[in-house]
This record gives sequence, structure tokens and C-alpha cells, in this order.
Amino acid sequence: MSAQTHLHDPQTLYRHWEESQWSPWEIDLTADREQWEAMEDRSLIMFVLSSLMVAEERITTKFSGLLGAHGSEEEATFLATQQVDEARHMQFYARFQNEVVAEPALIVEHVQRARAQVSAAFATIFDEQLVAAHDRLLANPADAAAKVAFVTIYHQILEGTLGLTTFEFATRFLRREGQLPGFVAGYGKIHHDEHRHIAYGTWFLREAVARDGALGDVVRQTLRELLPAVAESLTPPAGTDSSVLGASADELRAFALDGLSRRLNIIGVPLTTL
Repeated sequence: MSAQTHLHDPQTLYRHWEESQWSPWEIDLTADREQWEAMEDRSLIMFVLSSLMVAEERITTKFSGLLGAHGSEEEATFLATQQVDEARHMQFYARFQNEVVAEPALIVEHVQRARAQVSAAFATIFDEQLVAAHDRLLANPADAAAKVAFVTIYHQILEGTLGLTTFEFATRFLRREGQLPGFVAGYGKIHHDEHRHIAYGTWFLREAVARDGALGDVVRQTLRELLPAVAESLTPPAGTDSSVLGASADELRAFALDGLSRRLNIIGVPLTTL
């Protein structure tokens, strides 16, 4: 399968980035402010918004090590655009917090408040595993295994599995209910950006594993360590009515696993080999 699947290289992805610019301040949040005030039960929405706020802060501030580990000028150029994207996404979520959810504040204050809503498994992935992988890569940018582990966590787990799944079910619910149209519009632009990022991660891992089969074991080991926490992170917390999403926790996990499985087949590390 991997030999038959065309993947865009970093230079092509850079050109796509140039054609895909948007501003966090161009989104109209007027209806969102009105609807937020009228919402009787915000618990599930607050869980989703808090998870996104914490996640985006982490993946914005724990990325520079990958840029320093670039393998070519074309790769460095694309990765620089991804860091800009991540900062833009964080700015959109912060603007939504400022104008819809809470009083205006520094991003760090919104993140601190959001942390009270996320699960221990979520914190394990973003505050422990991601941070440790980033620190390892910063310490030795030439370490191929460190780069593979970081890209596996960042692009395949955080963006490709948790990110795509959260987007699918959260926006499906909000569109069905006709709620928070501005948030859905901005989140849709973020989703478009993240498809480009995931494409890079899949391209890089396929190239790395093709050059050195032993790096496939790094992908496998990284996934073995993280998948239990990923499954737990896809379970809404106690006290929230997850049925309003129109999907059970098992359906969320099945969606996440299906997408991850397809990408791992392309990379050359099938899920069945974990």
C-alpha cells in the first residue's frame, strides 16, 4: 500500500500553506456570544474547549526541537510554517475564550483554567510524553530515533488521532444543534491546517522507516506506550452527558483507530504488528 500511495513532500506542503492563509480575527463570533449566554448545560462543550486550549498551548510551545532537527532546507521551511500555524490556532482559541467564554486574559490564564477540565491521561500525553520527547530531540537533533518518536507522538497521535477525532464528533454535534457557528468556522480552518501537518508526519515516517527498518520499531514502541492513555483521553469525564454527541466512547475510539491504522499502513508499520 505504501508504495502506491502518493504523499506530498515538504516543498509541496509549503506551497499549499502559502495558498491557505487565514486570520483568527476574521471569524464572526457574534452568534456564539449570544448562544453561550443562553446555554443551560455547557459541561461537555467546556471539556472540549478546555482540551483544545491546553493541547494547542503544548503543541505550539513544544515544537521548535523538530524545526532544529530538519533534514533539508525544504523541510525546515515547511516546519516553520507549521509553527506559525500552531501559534495562529492558539490565538483563535484564546480569542474565543476572551470574547465568548470568559473575561479577557493572558493565554496562560486561560490555559491554567482549562487544565482543571482535562483528564490525567490527557496530561500524561501532553505534559509528560510530548515534553519528554521534545526535550530529547532538543538535546540531540541528529538522533533519528528521537525525531521518529517525536513525530509519531505529535503528528500521528496528537494531531492525527486525538485531533481528528475531536474535530469530527465535536463539529458534528455543534452543526446538528446549530450552535457556536463562529467556533465551528474557525475550528474548520484549523482542521484544514492540521491535515497538512499530518501529511508531513506520514511522509516523514514513511521515508524514515524505508531508509532504516529499525526505526519502525521506534514507531511501534512509542505507540504501545501511548495508546492506553489515548483511549482513556477519548472518554468524556464523569458528570458529562456524552450521549449528546450522538456517539459512544467506543465509536469515538473506533473512528480514531481506523484513521491511525490507515496511516500506519502507508508508513509501513501496520497496527497489527504493534
